[in-house]
Amino acid sequence: MKKEKIKAKGGLPVVRGARKIRLKELSVFTRQISAMLSAGMPLVQSLSAMEQQTDDKNFKEVIHGIRTRVEGGSMYSEALAYYPSIFDELYVSMMRAGEVGGILPDTCGRVAVFLESSNKLRSKVKSSMMYPSVVMVVAIGLSTALIMFVVPVFAEMFTDFGSDLPGLTQALLDFSHILTGFWYMFVLGVAGLVYGFKRYNKTDKGQYKVDEIKLRFPILGQLATKVAISRFASTFAQLMHSGVQIIESLEIVGLATGNRVIGDSLIKARKTIEEGQPLSTALEKNKYYPRMLVHMLSAGEKTGQVEEMMDKVAEFYENEVETMLNGLTSMIEPLLMVFIGGIIGTIVVAMFLPIFKMSEVVM
Repeated sequence: MKKEKIKAKGGLPVVRGARKIRLKELSVFTRQISAMLSAGMPLVQSLSAMEQQTDDKNFKEVIHGIRTRVEGGSMYSEALAYYPSIFDELYVSMMRAGEVGGILPDTCGRVAVFLESSNKLRSKVKSSMMYPSVVMVVAIGLSTALIMFVVPVFAEMFTDFGSDLPGLTQALLDFSHILTGFWYMFVLGVAGLVYGFKRYNKTDKGQYKVDEIKLRFPILGQLATKVAISRFASTFAQLMHSGVQIIESLEIVGLATGNRVIGDSLIKARKTIEEGQPLSTALEKNKYYPRMLVHMLSAGEKTGQVEEMMDKVAEFYENEVETMLNGLTSMIEPLLMVFIGGIIGTIVVAMFLPIFKMSEVVM
């Protein structure tokens, strides 16, 4: 057996480049496996073909490990579960259900569509947030450069005025002196805040609180809610299509929504279902679930078409997210220009205000 370049951690391997594999390779791999299985090719031969044609050497070793385990008698889902950094619980559970139900080729096809849709949604959100993020960084960097290197030049000129400077100018000069004299304290402070936030966000309480704030934030909270609902509906529909039991599905979906608040509510909803009540009843009591979702889920439960209804909900909210992102991008651009202009304009006015009052100072 070819040596796998992995590190053992808790008995399970950590694959190098796992994030890149998940984003770029996994959906292609799943779709091609589906195509080969649908054409009647055995699973081992399909894996062997994928191993030979995959360019990513790390993923090639993973596929080799999966094929070896399947040849050794393991189920496909069991072999996948050995690499949790690439194949998460959602992926493995759907494959397991496909194997048990004898519909693995169809399941692979649905999972491929799901992964492509998820990656598309993720790319839209990232690309929409990239522009304002870059502009903010540039604005802060430019303002800091002006305050640290340009303002001190004016400060030397103002010392000969022999009169009190305007309040805005004096405040900017004082801030410039603090920033140039203790810049390392600002750097350490920002680094400490970022580090502290990351540590806090890794705790259960911290992650829940941060995700709750995201949902309550004006405008962006609506976007975060729609993204989470879209993920819930799409993931839940795919699990139901694959034959995964609803109790198990809610556990998996709760981890796949990307928001701890909504995820926890889905996990808690299992108790309602165990008591014999429909899922729509549990979600109806939660303020974060739109009425449309609850009504469509309820209709699906009554007609036995939950999967179809959730597919429609997922499609609707994916379109809503895209529309909202386009609207936010159009709105953010002029606001950012005003923000940057305000900062730079304030600095310029503060520097030239004493010059405008030169005659008063001389007299």
